[in-house]
This record gives sequence, structure tokens and C-alpha cells, in this order.
Amino acid sequence: MNDVKNFTSGGVLGSLIKFAVPVLAALFLQSLYGGVDLLIVGQFAETADVSGVATGSLLMQTITMVITGLSMGITIYVGQKIGEKNNEEAGKAIGSGIVLFVLISILFSAVLVVFTKNLANMLHAPVEAYAQTCKYIMVCGFGTVFIGLYNLLGAVFRGLGDSKTPLFTVFMACVFNIFGDLLFVAVFKFGSMGAALATVIAQAVSVCISMMVIAKKTFPFTFKKEYVRFDKRIIIRELKLGTPIALQELLVGISFLVIQTVVNSIDVVASAGVGVAEKVCGFIMLVPSAFSQSISAFVAQNIGAGLKDRAKKALKYGIITSFCAGVVIGSFTFFKGDLLANIFTKDAEVIVQAHEYLKAYAIDTLLTAVLFCYIGYYNGCGNTFFVMLQGILGAFCVRVPVVFLMSNLPDTTLFHIGLATPASSLFQIALCVIFMLYINRLEKKSLQFY
Repeated sequence: MNDVKNFTSGGVLGSLIKFAVPVLAALFLQSLYGGVDLLIVGQFAETADVSGVATGSLLMQTITMVITGLSMGITIYVGQKIGEKNNEEAGKAIGSGIVLFVLISILFSAVLVVFTKNLANMLHAPVEAYAQTCKYIMVCGFGTVFIGLYNLLGAVFRGLGDSKTPLFTVFMACVFNIFGDLLFVAVFKFGSMGAALATVIAQAVSVCISMMVIAKKTFPFTFKKEYVRFDKRIIIRELKLGTPIALQELLVGISFLVIQTVVNSIDVVASAGVGVAEKVCGFIMLVPSAFSQSISAFVAQNIGAGLKDRAKKALKYGIITSFCAGVVIGSFTFFKGDLLANIFTKDAEVIVQAHEYLKAYAIDTLLTAVLFCYIGYYNGCGNTFFVMLQGILGAFCVRVPVVFLMSNLPDTTLFHIGLATPASSLFQIALCVIFMLYINRLEKKSLQFY
């Protein structure tokens, strides 16, 4: 059973789409996995529980984004070594990555459990939802190790060009999470704590299933148990590639937490409305997210093989395909976002607030179609420092200032506050285009020199 793909030959668009479709399906299930918590809580619990899950899950989403960012270091490094035909180094990279991610997961878990109340206070959790927020954060904190292991395994498979195995594992996690939510929230009435319990148990099951699948797979390299060790040279390389992405994800996540904090200060209905909208956003941003991950893996292998023109073609095709999907998804979200919000809550006031916020994100679906593909390309090239820089500048030079500006306007709405996100995306696209022009200029000078 060998699903490993070589992206250095064959049609670019066909290869990219074939790889992106399972990635898209996995991301859909992962969004469903997270959205089910809010959906079932919204149907079987109180508005305070919805707010608690919304605030707590946004924090956990930020932690997951950081872990995913770090895992990109492994995806890029393994992909490059596969492209170079250096299979032994790829195996060692995976072994060292296991050690690294276990340590990182333990660290995050300790912080979340020990500082639960501090984090809830920092997020300005509404008084009515404070206890529910704390319960969600603490329970999920205990399960952070499974988040780390799941993302590590996904990173390895993507680096090998295998997008089907992560799809299968997240599907199983989604199934168990749905049953867990129904049991703990709908039957036992545990509210936000029940949603957190279902999430942690589902992640643990997913990791166990992943390990069983791995045991039956054939890989293009020999993996030995002695590779699972703290290899300083490899870990430093993986961290150099992954840390800028993780730092960017952390700071971008913080900027979105700032939005949630500002909205939490308004009232519990607005807090729940943004929470519902964020879950919907997880779905409407799936296509650009899938292309971003797929382009990273595709470009990493081709850069490793010295095929720069082929890597640039993947960027072009990714932008065109993603943008076409963005036009359709964005239009529906802008005009019918209330129907999407209705899936997650039965509260009419929350639905109205969520739709207002979603109108701004509908605009952003067009911009992220371009931005995310650029990010995937630069990650695959190993230009992760630039990815970090543009993300930080977009978050703290545009998104956060615009949020505070809009929140202080008279008669402001969640639509006005939400406009901070497309404003940031537009700025980041400009930075990506400028950097591409800079790279092309350097390449031309290099060719002239030789």
C-alpha cells in the first residue's frame, strides 16, 4: 500500500488537483470536527455555553495553528529530501520530528491547564460564560498532546505526497467527535465541557488509528527506531523552517483573539455571533487552505529537484482555481450567510450578528484565494521568514488597528469590525507580489552573471 507521490513529473494542474482534493476533504472534515462542537452546543445548550465554546475553541484553534506551523518545517524538509532522493535523511527527519512534537505538546498542555483562568480573563470571557470557557480550555489542554501527534503525522504524509491517509484519520476523528458531542452534550447535558471531552477523545482515537495505518504502509525509505532521537542538527533545521510559520500563525491567531476580546466586551450575543461566524469561516476558507497546503508539498519536492519553473506553474494554477471557487463561495456567504449561521445556532439574535460578521469574510474569500496560494508557494520554497514577516505585518499593522478603529466608531456593527480581515489580506497580497518581483529580479541577475 503506497500512496506516496512524485510531483516532479507529469501534468502540473492535474497532479496539483489530485493531491488537493483529498486535502480539501480532510480540511472539510477537520472544520466539521471543530464545528460539530458549536453546532450541537448551539442546539442543546444555552447561549452562555455557545459563547464559552466559541471563545475557548478560538484559543485552541490558535494553539493548533502554531503546532501546524511547526509541522510545516517537517513537511518542507521531508519533501525536499524526497525530491533530492536522500531517503535516509527523510527518515531521520521524521524520527527527530516525533521527539520534537512530544516535547512541544507537553509544554502547551502544561500552559493551558495551569493558566486556564488567566487565559479566560485575558480573553475577556463574558461573565455569563466565564465558567463554561474555563472548562472548555482546561479539558482541551489535557488533550493537546494528541493535537501535536495528529499534526506531526499529517505533516509527514503531506511531505511524502500522500494526502489520502490524513483524510482517513480525520474522518474517523470526526465520526467519534459527533458521537461524543451527542453523548456528552445532548444526553448528559455537560455543555461546553462535554464538547471539550468529545474533542479530546476523538483526537486520541484518531492518533491510535493513524499509528495502525502507518504499520501497514510502504514508504520510500527505511525508518528505524534509532531515528527517534533528539538529533540537534535535524531539529534545528526543522525549527528554522517551521518556527517562522508557527510564529506567524501565533501572532495572526492573537490578532483574531483581539477581535474576539473586543467583541466579548460588547455583550454575550455578539460574542456568540462572532464564534458562530468563525466556525462558518472555517468552511468557506477551505479551498484556499487546501491549495496552500498542497502547493507547499508540491513546490517543496520540485524545488528540491531544481525545477523552479514547474513550482511557479503550480502557484499560477492554484490561484486561478482557488479564485474561481472564491467567487461562488463569497457570493453565497455575503447574501445568504444567515442560512450558514443557522446551522450552528437556534438563537435569532446570534444569527443576525453572525451574518453581519460573515459579510466581511465573504469579501475576504476572494483575497485569500490569492494570498494563501502565495503563502503555500513561499513555504514550499523555504522562504518561511518572509511568510512570517508578511503575516505579522498584516496582523499588527492592519488587522488589529482597523479592529480598534472600527470598534470605536459610532453605531459600529460586526460587519465594520470584520472588515479588518480583508484589509489585512489585501495588504499581505501586495507584500507577496513585491517579494515575487524581487525574487524574479535576483534570478535574472544570476542568469546574466553566468
